[in-house]
Amino acid sequence: MSNVKQLDDQLNAMVLGGQAMEAFEKFYAEDVVMQENDGEPSVGKAANREREIQFFSSVEQFHSAAVKASAVAGNVSFGEWEMDLTFKGGARTTMRQVSVRRWKDGQIVHEKFYYNGSH
Repeated sequence: MSNVKQLDDQLNAMVLGGQAMEAFEKFYAEDVVMQENDGEPSVGKAANREREIQFFSSVEQFHSAAVKASAVAGNVSFGEWEMDLTFKGGARTTMRQVSVRRWKDGQIVHEKFYYNGSH
């Protein structure tokens, strides 16, 4: 079994380094399920790739991003994120969220984001 902490650290470093989509291609399984709060889950890498592209396309400028805390328990990793960004046509905002990732065979098979408000 792959070391989940090392994989999670690599993924986070890529995201923080501006390589979010490259990280998505490398670390997410073909059958990945992603979910925002209690919203409808998005199933499959193709659907989630499109969802990620839409999110990043809506951002005018990333000012900063940081992982405030992280932990690993078995095959699950947790990350507390804070991002300072400006959406296209919108105001500058600070997003705070927790991501919970379930790993299998070195890839994420399920990721859920928890946050207040809407993105």
